[in-house]
Amino acid sequence: MLKTTRVAAVAAMLAILAAPLLVAPPAHSQAQPAATAPAQPEASTPAATPAATTPSTPPAAPAAKGDAIDNPYGLQALWRGGDFVAKATLAILAIMSIGSWYIIVTKVYEQYRMNASARAANKTFWSAPSVRQGTDGLQAGSPYRFIAESGIEASSKHVGLLGNVDLNTWMSMSIQRAIDNVQSRTQDGLAFLATVGSTAPFVGLFGTVWGIYHALTAIGIAGQASIDKVAGPVGEALIMTAFGLAVAVPAVLGYNWLVRRNKTAMENVRSFGADLHAVLLSSAPPAAKA
Repeated sequence: MLKTTRVAAVAAMLAILAAPLLVAPPAHSQAQPAATAPAQPEASTPAATPAATTPSTPPAAPAAKGDAIDNPYGLQALWRGGDFVAKATLAILAIMSIGSWYIIVTKVYEQYRMNASARAANKTFWSAPSVRQGTDGLQAGSPYRFIAESGIEASSKHVGLLGNVDLNTWMSMSIQRAIDNVQSRTQDGLAFLATVGSTAPFVGLFGTVWGIYHALTAIGIAGQASIDKVAGPVGEALIMTAFGLAVAVPAVLGYNWLVRRNKTAMENVRSFGADLHAVLLSSAPPAAKA
């Protein structure tokens, strides 16, 4: 019995000593996955690095370029989106503007030539031996030569029924008709400038009202009244008013400027006509004066 007890005690001690050996391998196998677990983020970091360094700006460049080309609020959009009335209004304003600038440029050039003829007449005409020679020395097509030829023609045609009219009155009438003809030619085109200056703002205002009407109609149909939906169409419609003012202001300023220059030029013409009348009347024979 005692021997059996000793054997059992020895067996128990061996079991106690062998227990750590049996438990150690599982502990070692569990520690190995725990040790390898932190290695997984290290394997994933190289894949994350290329994703983080991938540039995102190049795709944005074509989008910005596309926005610059397809501007929904530009003049091209206004022309493409406008109907027949809006396009006709823009065309009328363009014709008014082109016509106004053409008249302003041509009238300034005509006035320059007229002033040059006045200087030439004062320099050469009055120093000529006779009225005929002085007239031939003037530039062809100038208003001063036209007035001088009209006075010479009046003095030579004072015969027949016209001979019953006093020579002074007849020559004065002939020279005054020539001066009035010159004045009417200097006023050519000014009526167009006055018309454009007074009507162009209202033409632009009509285009604005028409554009706002269609813009509000389109917004009502779409059912969107946000600021980005209202600002574009209404702003494009208001451009019509700006176009009308841009056409009218140069026409009004050009009209006033040309009228003042014509007034100065006609003063020189009237002075030349009065002096010519006195010269022709003094050079007429006494029988014609009577």
